[in-house]
Amino acid sequence: MPRMLDVSDDVRAEIGDEEADRLLAGENAPGSYDCTSCRTQGDSEQERTSTVLFIGDETAVLAFAHATCLPSQVVQVTEEQLQGAVRSITGDERPSEALPEQAVLGVTSGLILLGGELHPALVVEPTGRIARPGTTGGGGDDFLPLLIEQGFMPVSQLTEVPPVLHGWSVLLAMGQLHAVLQPSSSGGSPVAWWQAHQPLQVTDSWRAAANKHQQVLLFAAPVGSIGRQPREDLLRDALDKAAVGGRLVASAMPLAGT
Repeated sequence: MPRMLDVSDDVRAEIGDEEADRLLAGENAPGSYDCTSCRTQGDSEQERTSTVLFIGDETAVLAFAHATCLPSQVVQVTEEQLQGAVRSITGDERPSEALPEQAVLGVTSGLILLGGELHPALVVEPTGRIARPGTTGGGGDDFLPLLIEQGFMPVSQLTEVPPVLHGWSVLLAMGQLHAVLQPSSSGGSPVAWWQAHQPLQVTDSWRAAANKHQQVLLFAAPVGSIGRQPREDLLRDALDKAAVGGRLVASAMPLAGT
């Protein structure tokens, strides 16, 4: 039976119309799969599923993700990272070592209650460990240290609005989330720190809160800290646990757009 697959134009351009059509018809697509983002099982017959194409210098690997975790997209990785992913599929290496260490950021929107008021928030969690640029990583995760160097503040408990991070902003246009912008290193126009492959829908209540406060709170945690939470109360619980565990940083960012 046909699968509930999303194949983006970029992915289609890489794999070709014939292969894309076979996937959409259910000929080459898996039924169940392990989401390349949240690592939990998905079912392309029951839920929207994104095709994610990892491309190295010589090799390409097609993976699958819950559409709520990642949009269908093409991700450039090193050939070494990609060969690691291939080895994990054939069982020659532990999957935790083999997944591409690519800075793919998962973003979830939700309303967070602070000081008796609801604030619009974005929660960012990478799909893998983040190494400092120019290093091999060595098994560590530099995601939070890198953000703290950019001005994000460590959060030990969610009781008050974090300070504004000047120069950063959240771009909302036509009621959809487009990007998180950061200052350019050259001093020019802001550049995208994170950009949606396709604009992400936000709820009316989230957009109303953003327009009211004219700012968005951004929380960030290392891979495995928050997970894919289906409800805002569960998202809040996960944030509270990450904060207590010293695995959460945050900032407030002006809203750009409406």
